[in-house]
Amino acid sequence: MKQKNAVTVDDLTVAYNYKPVLWDIDLKIPEGVLMAIVGPNGAGKSTLIKSILGIIEPIAGSVSVFGKPYEKQRKEVAYVPQKGSVDWDFPTTALDVVMMGTYGSLGWIKRPGKSEKKQALEALEKVGMLAFQNRQISQLSGGQQQRVFLARALVQNASVYFMDEPFQGVDATTEIAIINILKELRKAGKTVIVVHHDLQTVPEYFDWVTFLNVKKIATGPIKEIFNDDNLTKTYGINYKVSVQG
Repeated sequence: MKQKNAVTVDDLTVAYNYKPVLWDIDLKIPEGVLMAIVGPNGAGKSTLIKSILGIIEPIAGSVSVFGKPYEKQRKEVAYVPQKGSVDWDFPTTALDVVMMGTYGSLGWIKRPGKSEKKQALEALEKVGMLAFQNRQISQLSGGQQQRVFLARALVQNASVYFMDEPFQGVDATTEIAIINILKELRKAGKTVIVVHHDLQTVPEYFDWVTFLNVKKIATGPIKEIFNDDNLTKTYGINYKVSVQG
């Protein structure tokens, strides 16, 4: 049986002040993979995610999720933004932040009730943050904040998860906890797409990778394309990273 594509990107081009940030990107991301997007600073990694999600408008190209335009598939998609793009001074508790993840399924009229609160508490427990449910988000450490945002994504019960540098500024314990949850999502048939910067952990954490540097360099299974040749093409210098295992 042929594997379905969770996300399809056709001819996507994004420019800032007439300078291309992404150029003519074609991408087919199969359902049920845990994929890293890697590339140097300024390669357009975050821009790719944001343009897929409609946060940034491309000057050309189209995006579909399970064969339909993203606008019609919003409920299928969850997004964990980069930590630096969030206003952490907003006066709200960890539990409130996670409860926000249930709004999409409720619509505008209904308010979260007992069922949604139960889901939120279960998600906080899953990420090891149940004891901090009433803590103001601004009083949490960077790693704790990241776990809360991951819990918010989990309660959305999406089919596709986009995460922008979820391991940035977290300790080793949090990183292990996060990757274990991402692997659980993949095991449940979800598609998880992660902007990632640590090349050494790519073969250990992911089963699929996209190399990006304004243009798409390569995309596919780790075992086939995570090699010195593609790393050198992407980063412009000789790279030697051996795939373990």
